[in-house]
Amino acid sequence: MLAGRRIWTRPKRRRYTCHMKWIDIPPAWLVLALVITWLIAQVQPMSWALSHPVTDLIGGLLVGGGIVLIVLAAVEMRKQRTTIVPHMEADHLVTTGIFRRSRNPIYLGDALVLAGFALWWGVPIALLLVPLFMATITARFIVPEENALRRKFRADFARYCQKTRRWV
Repeated sequence: MLAGRRIWTRPKRRRYTCHMKWIDIPPAWLVLALVITWLIAQVQPMSWALSHPVTDLIGGLLVGGGIVLIVLAAVEMRKQRTTIVPHMEADHLVTTGIFRRSRNPIYLGDALVLAGFALWWGVPIALLLVPLFMATITARFIVPEENALRRKFRADFARYCQKTRRWV
């Protein structure tokens, strides 16, 4: 009876952990930050007054630039036939294309999208979420990813880190 119970609980825990990994992904953190930004815009009584054609333009350019970075990085990773999913092991070290300029162009694109929406929605106070978002992404994803790449690609990754900055 005890052996039967142990068989039942272990797979259940593994499934739960697996599902949590798919929830704990950078786009989920971006969506959370965007929802908070939008809520601030709804609560802030004068957010419409802070909206200006210039901030709208800058916000739109940041959102567009962020999306372009994300797409360029995804295309480059696809060309190199490696995963874009943070919790999976990379097959190749991608140092070409947009990755020559930033080791984390997708995360940089996410930060630009967040900053852009804060301006577009007229809530510059929400720009304070951008460094918080970047710190969260660095701690939860970038550092573990870099450690995995360092273990797998050793000298190649060390050279890449010397040539290319983490964010910009």
